[in-house]
Amino acid sequence: MPANDGGDGLFEMVPVESAVVELGPVDKTFRRFDPGQAWLVPPSLDDWVPQEHIVRFIADLVDEHLDLSAFYAGYSEGRGAPPFDPRLMVRVLLLGYTSGIRSSRKLEAACSDIVAFRWLAGGQVPAYRAIAKFRQRHLSALGHVFVQALELCQAAGMVKLGRVALDGTKVRANASRRKAMSYARMTDKQKVLAAEVSALLAEAERIDKGEDAQYGVNNSGLGLPAELARRETRLVKIAEARAALEAEARQRAAAAHARAVPKPTAQRNFTDPESRIMKTADGSFAQCFNAQAVVDDAHQVIVATDLNNGAADSPMLVAMTEQTIANTGSAPKQFLADAGYCSESNLKAVTDITEQTGTDFLIATGRLSHDETVPAAPRGRIPKDLTPKQRMARKLRTKPGRAAYARRKVIVEPVFGQIATLQGKHVLLRGLDNARGEWKLLAACHNLRKLHGHIGTAGLGSLRPAT
Repeated sequence: MPANDGGDGLFEMVPVESAVVELGPVDKTFRRFDPGQAWLVPPSLDDWVPQEHIVRFIADLVDEHLDLSAFYAGYSEGRGAPPFDPRLMVRVLLLGYTSGIRSSRKLEAACSDIVAFRWLAGGQVPAYRAIAKFRQRHLSALGHVFVQALELCQAAGMVKLGRVALDGTKVRANASRRKAMSYARMTDKQKVLAAEVSALLAEAERIDKGEDAQYGVNNSGLGLPAELARRETRLVKIAEARAALEAEARQRAAAAHARAVPKPTAQRNFTDPESRIMKTADGSFAQCFNAQAVVDDAHQVIVATDLNNGAADSPMLVAMTEQTIANTGSAPKQFLADAGYCSESNLKAVTDITEQTGTDFLIATGRLSHDETVPAAPRGRIPKDLTPKQRMARKLRTKPGRAAYARRKVIVEPVFGQIATLQGKHVLLRGLDNARGEWKLLAACHNLRKLHGHIGTAGLGSLRPAT
């Protein structure tokens, strides 16, 4: 029917026929929906991406502010088919890791199916193998993006270094703990498999002799029996895992001048041998790495981070302090850490760091039980005969010490929660070096999300570009 009775309508409104669409309780006219309708003029993808969308932030970041020379330096061979531009691949990986899409297959699908990825990739769809190979090949350069993202956060005034907090979190490895075996069980299993392989070899030799007599010695047969091949493969893997545990035991023994014998409970994982079984926050045990992060109080920006395969946090305190100073160019005024970082050597080390930089350390010396009350605030002069641990405990009992240390949880622990919720607190790549590089990329993307939320639609134009 005409748009109005005056005859000057430009468009017609076509009501939906009740025979096509089942109407609800109210007789309602709906907007026309025709999925098969062709566009008169192809629309621009740019019109479909809002100005405040993080995809525009990522595009501006990669094109104008990140130093990509390390990526381009890796291509020195002129032969072969032209690879995808590193600028395109870095764009896709940063948006994927920022939004929680990390699988190379899912990233390939996103470049085809999701408007933001399609706009970012300029309509190109890299194959998942190309994405996976690029990530593996340039993992070190991708990890360096963390430092560049931190520099941009500093340029935006988001890093104050008035107070920082250090904590560790268990990051799940791409391996099942059911694929791990203890040294004692390896020894027993190796003996059993060796006996089975010997028995199967003897049986195979008996069968071969019978077939040679029946068919002739030139008969090639069907090769090694599948059961024998499977057992021999498992035997080789167990032997390699035992050798690795024994090598680690020799290294520890050389440092302690002791006998090089692995503990019976020492375990090795066959899927990712460099991961370790660790207790996670929910009380379960899984194959994990231990990630560390120093977080600034002002905007929850990660200023230093690392990942290792040791379950204890204590050995990382000094290294994370030094990395914080190296990454930011200055020392924080106050440094908070929980009881996991308290040790005699650490307390002595931070005393020296305080003398050099002026950083005030507050490290919990122990955990209170549920029925234990906090001791009263100390008064009077500090006794001269106190040990470093007693001095730290006394400082934490003062009113300023209590107030400052109470900020530790709200500074660093939400960051791990945000990474777990938005990006996933696990690594896809196997091996310690690969897992470390991927974790640094996750930390960089966390900082980029913070930076995008801080500057909004103002863009990165006011920040100095990377040099």
